[in-house]
Amino acid sequence: MENIRIENLTFSYPTSKDKKSLDNVSLKTDKGEYIVLCGKSGSGKTTLLRHLKTVLTPHGERTGEIYFNGSALKDVDSREQSAKIGFVMQNPDDQIVTDKVWDELAFGLESLGCDRKTMRSRVAEMACYFGIQDWFHRDVAALSGGQKQLLNLASIMAMQPEVLILDEPTSQLDPIAASDFLNTVRKINTELGTTVIITEHRLEDIFPYADRAIVMDSGKIIADDKPAKIGRLLYEQNNPMFAAMPTPVRVFYNAGSRGSCPLTVRDGRAWLDKELDAEPKIKEIPCKNIDDKAENPALSLKELWFRYEKNTPDILRGVSLEIPSGSIFAIVGGNGAGKSTMLKAICGICKPYRGKIKVFGKSSDKFKSGELFRNCVSMLPQDPKSLFVKKTVREELEEMTRDKNKISEIAETCQIAELFDSHPYDLSGGEQQKTALAKVLLTEPKILLLDEPTKGMDSFFKETFAAILNNLKSQGITILMVSHDVEFCAKYADRVSMFFDGQVLTTDTPQNFFGGNSFYTTSANRMSRHIFTNAVTAENVVELYCKNKGETV
Repeated sequence: MENIRIENLTFSYPTSKDKKSLDNVSLKTDKGEYIVLCGKSGSGKTTLLRHLKTVLTPHGERTGEIYFNGSALKDVDSREQSAKIGFVMQNPDDQIVTDKVWDELAFGLESLGCDRKTMRSRVAEMACYFGIQDWFHRDVAALSGGQKQLLNLASIMAMQPEVLILDEPTSQLDPIAASDFLNTVRKINTELGTTVIITEHRLEDIFPYADRAIVMDSGKIIADDKPAKIGRLLYEQNNPMFAAMPTPVRVFYNAGSRGSCPLTVRDGRAWLDKELDAEPKIKEIPCKNIDDKAENPALSLKELWFRYEKNTPDILRGVSLEIPSGSIFAIVGGNGAGKSTMLKAICGICKPYRGKIKVFGKSSDKFKSGELFRNCVSMLPQDPKSLFVKKTVREELEEMTRDKNKISEIAETCQIAELFDSHPYDLSGGEQQKTALAKVLLTEPKILLLDEPTKGMDSFFKETFAAILNNLKSQGITILMVSHDVEFCAKYADRVSMFFDGQVLTTDTPQNFFGGNSFYTTSANRMSRHIFTNAVTAENVVELYCKNKGETV
């Protein structure tokens, strides 16, 4: 029995009437289905999802019809939509409306007019189901990003919706928290029969378990089938979207294999065991060790201590770190560990009460007012919207410089030229990230600080983004990046550090770092570590596989 039916839906934003964000989209979902919606940034995924709830439908020109349980969605009253259609957004802070965890859990039920007995029962049940009873009485502001997103999900599930819509819900979560969150979503689907429609750039934890995968491009649905068939279809069509497929799928096809494709890491291990039944002759890609001490570091942090309020615990607890000039340096770690606070300390937003920060050998407190940010240090914050103050993308870039050639060049580099007339808030999460990046790059920094820079980016632009970073690196620019995207860090960083308990614990090359971890590592390493050593990217696994098979990569 169908839940949602979309018929010939076409939509354009007011500032982009010549561009169709949705172009004659038709699809239907059956009750209890688990559907993953994937595609490039700006392909129309978020716009489509927002049309599935009237209160979130963007303003613009629209034709077509949407039906929910057989009735036109526009005729379904807001109370029924609130109760039966749950929506989890990309940024957890955009959705939280109260200051206490228990208030947030009860807010939706109060809005629906539930009686006190029912409300208390459902809130208690959700707190236990999601394992959040230990922080039931805490302030929401004290929660990490992962905890806030879990709270959002629990608050919605307390209303017992029939349909759960999630728009890149793990974009701000660390790998372990993201995996736990997505496993919870799958549990909701299998145990409660809730229909799940999710869009996500990290497909490793959802693609194998989805009933259907729907691929969008330029506002159109270009593929709709079972996940195993989608992987093969995209590979055979040489579609760029293949680069977003889970690691086992990419390794299988890029290694020249045919037949039944593994979708999970477990299946990938079994496939490797079958293919390489004898002990492989070549087990490792050479990897050099690094010196802990950098010569003439661009950035040096020594024993930084910081707390937000006098009587609260320290967030930074003796952070010491040296960033070599002209390198791409990545820092990973769990939500709430203090990574973003460290970047804010470098910028002077947070003032450590102890410790020293040196920029190119000069103490940061010796820089005159504004001097530190004049062609020296620039930061891309975690929330790109915090940089937007104008009505169009063009005006955002013109705020940084009046040089039209520079603007044109950076717009082409960041692939946002076609967005010039769009309002920044009408863009997808990935498009907002690219626009914010362009704005920051126009400051021509010598040290670039990036806080979750690949959040919301599709796999295609990640390759472009990596090329941008490598180009900056070749010009001697130093890049310090805080990221939950371990796959990106493994492939493109020069060094990786683990941030834990308010300090940097260890620094190594990506191969040594991720190759030595069991959980904080890549899918490629988990899939192949029983056979290969330090193979941390899909390309590493394919290379070693082909060498042992006597084939050309």
